[in-house]
Amino acid sequence: MIERADQLVLNYVSKAADAAHGVLRADQRLDFARRLRARIEAERHGSQNARQVAKVLARFGDPAALVEREARRLAEEGAATRRDTAVAAPVESAQPRGTGSTMRFPAIADDPDTPPGVRTYSKIAQERVHRREEGRGLPFAGLRRAAMFSANPMATGGRDARTVVKEHPRDTAAMVILVVAALLVPFDLPPLAIFEVPVVAWAVGAALVLFGDTWTLRDKLVGIGAPLLGYSVGGVLIGGLRVGTEAGLQAFVTQFFDVSGTMFMIGTGLGVVWLAYRLLDLT
Repeated sequence: MIERADQLVLNYVSKAADAAHGVLRADQRLDFARRLRARIEAERHGSQNARQVAKVLARFGDPAALVEREARRLAEEGAATRRDTAVAAPVESAQPRGTGSTMRFPAIADDPDTPPGVRTYSKIAQERVHRREEGRGLPFAGLRRAAMFSANPMATGGRDARTVVKEHPRDTAAMVILVVAALLVPFDLPPLAIFEVPVVAWAVGAALVLFGDTWTLRDKLVGIGAPLLGYSVGGVLIGGLRVGTEAGLQAFVTQFFDVSGTMFMIGTGLGVVWLAYRLLDLT
């Protein structure tokens, strides 16, 4: 997950640099990207947790907004930017190279010295913009975006299915193995040593889920616990209902094993759906 955390930072800085094209001069863009990267590294405090790094980047807000703030700061200092030269070309030639650099990066929205009221209303505004971008009022907008396998990650916020699979190969493999374990239940395969093949496949998928860094512990327990819950509790309940109260233990055991496999498959499906949803949500 170290590569994942660093990639998030690189993607964010790259978006900011792209947004600076046509707004800042080349030297100003380099200086801006360097200071932005340094500020992000200072805010993440060496964390290699992708979720924590994503939260840090969310606090910085839209990269394009940072570029606009930088352009305004340079304008207030009297430094010519690329945008200015588009209107008055001679300005850049008269501007000394490197003018406008500063060692201090503008404060982000939730810095301690920002008034609490400003932070509160800024957060509310960002949430409203985010909801509009998510397509509020449109049913299953997030699900439709996730299904856009050929979508441009820049347009989907990196949350289309292709990008999620590419950036989380181990987590994706874990979910696939869990699905395969469920699909193997109806087949009467010879056991491996004393273990049934679906159980072995489930154990491999469960281990990958447990050792992953993307999901929270609760998500992991739900994902791998749903098949076990379906097999045990579901098998007992459905098996008990099928035999009734008059049948003996042998009839109950027979019905339990008849329905427990199906309940295991249903539980696995629900667990994988939850893991996939949380993987999309956390990214």
